Amino acid sequence: MELFCVRPGDEGLAGRERALAMAAVMTSTTMAVFDGAMVNVALPPIAHALAVPAQSAVWVANGYLLSAAVTLAIFAALARRVGFRALFAFGLGLFTLASLGCAFSSSLTMLTGWRIVQGVGGAATLSIAPAILRSVFPNRLLGRILGLHALLIAASTAIAPILGGTLLSLLSWQWLFAINIPLGIVALTLTIRTIPDNSASEHVPFDIAGAALSALMLGGFIMAANAFSHPGQAETPLWSAAGYGSVAIAAGLAFIWHLRRTPNPLLPLALFDSARFSLAALTSLASFVSQGMTFIALPFLFQSVYGYSIFASALLFTPWPLGIMLAAPHAGRLADRYPPAVISTVGLALFALGLTLLALLPEHAQTWDIGVRSLICGIGFGCFQSPNNREMLANASREQSGYASGVLAIMRTFGQCLGGALVGIILALFAPVTRQAAGAVHLSLWIAVLATGLALLFSLSRIRNRPD
Repeated sequence: MELFCVRPGDEGLAGRERALAMAAVMTSTTMAVFDGAMVNVALPPIAHALAVPAQSAVWVANGYLLSAAVTLAIFAALARRVGFRALFAFGLGLFTLASLGCAFSSSLTMLTGWRIVQGVGGAATLSIAPAILRSVFPNRLLGRILGLHALLIAASTAIAPILGGTLLSLLSWQWLFAINIPLGIVALTLTIRTIPDNSASEHVPFDIAGAALSALMLGGFIMAANAFSHPGQAETPLWSAAGYGSVAIAAGLAFIWHLRRTPNPLLPLALFDSARFSLAALTSLASFVSQGMTFIALPFLFQSVYGYSIFASALLFTPWPLGIMLAAPHAGRLADRYPPAVISTVGLALFALGLTLLALLPEHAQTWDIGVRSLICGIGFGCFQSPNNREMLANASREQSGYASGVLAIMRTFGQCLGGALVGIILALFAPVTRQAAGAVHLSLWIAVLATGLALLFSLSRIRNRPD
């Protein structure tokens, strides 16, 4: 394969080492994506097995998301201080150990605790995975490898619910975590052998205050988004969401103020001196807001309005990741030859078209019609994602690629949670009856279209900024 052919002047690793390092990163990504998707499917049987209410079992998923979110920026900063290999190996080891703990958990408290630990390990790997790929592969192949990375995430997202349902029909829920153990051991072995140790030569103090403020900001926002996403539950009233949101906003303002004044900040603001990097980050944020809104709104449309079962609703989602799988590798390959901003802008336009078609779905839509519109969304998002990620990483120096990778992960997490919160607010304004639910869902989809339009404006601005 051309990915592993070495040309004169190539940066990164030799061919065989490239393949093994890529295998380590891809295996880790597969574990993290599979774990999140399969656990969501398993929440009802977990609640039944542990004899706890269904709403309490939700914390098996939320604990992972919360701990991952609050540590993303911290691990992005640590990558430059301890090196990619050490941090990635730490994250993989912690994730694998926590998977073992989850598999042997006998109570909800124990399981949630291990899931929180697992989220920390997942954040350590996901926050620097793109940066590791950049350090392993030369710039001429960066778009292609990021496209394959996006393809893997999409494929894992599509397969995970089916695999999770199959495992649950044959085995107990503990096996959803146990399958991570052999994969983690293999990935950890490859990590120690092949991933470069990009330790920084300088020894600068760690920004403890910045780390605390970033954790408060991201954690507060995740809690607010969770409350807004469950507006009908008594234990998550809207005033609690407003309280969490206030903490997140206050911590965010303090975080920015702190970054401007500390000599060694957690996240260097010089990274955003590049207009193209900043615009790519804003484009990513707005696009993931729209994707997050759509992923929350569509289950309500499929189940509450159209009357599909949970399993049928999951199958209706399949065309979306399938579209990403079809488009992402080709988009990444094109981004290595042509301006990535142009390709990602075309993808965003197609994504906006698909969302518009979903928002215009008739009252009695055919299954094939829903699938085609979702497929257009997936193809558009696949054309957008890998070129945009390439744009972000390519407009940061190799020394700051760990920070850039962390920003990419934060924009994705922050955007998806903001999208979920917006849908929760909209649904909270409507009584849970079919006609009003339909209106709320379609309003959410139209707002997602507007968010994609905002992403298009950001993307067009970087094209005008200067040519690639």
